[in-house]
Amino acid sequence: MGMTNNLTKKYLDDLTYNVVGAAIEVHKTMGKGLLESVYHQCMLVELEHRNINFSTELKIPAYYKNKELNIDFRCDLFIENCLVLELKAATEMNPLFEAQLLTYMKLLKAPKGILINFSCENIFAEGQKTYVNEYYRNLNNF
Repeated sequence: MGMTNNLTKKYLDDLTYNVVGAAIEVHKTMGKGLLESVYHQCMLVELEHRNINFSTELKIPAYYKNKELNIDFRCDLFIENCLVLELKAATEMNPLFEAQLLTYMKLLKAPKGILINFSCENIFAEGQKTYVNEYYRNLNNF
């Protein structure tokens, strides 16, 4: 698990563009106001359609002093082993969503994460936010 050695910022940025594109397509097709689980299912189909590899409902192990904790951390989608995607259908964004995403990125050693909220008018303008961490800063640009 975690990222491959030849991962670059450009690759991640292109992947982000494609994944956000997939979310926009789902939103355009389905509209807003549905349950998170519905958007999740649609995203699986759309990502497959775009030949993007992912794990869904991935259980993330968490440790304290080398002891695995019995915590049920699951990320919605872990894309190409380097990008964490959290899907929401919330009337307003909660700071907890962001904290959760950053935690998952850290535990999965993923350099980038995207938070998508389908309960909005326009995904690109207001329904998506990307996050990077120290793993991203250590990557090559090209």
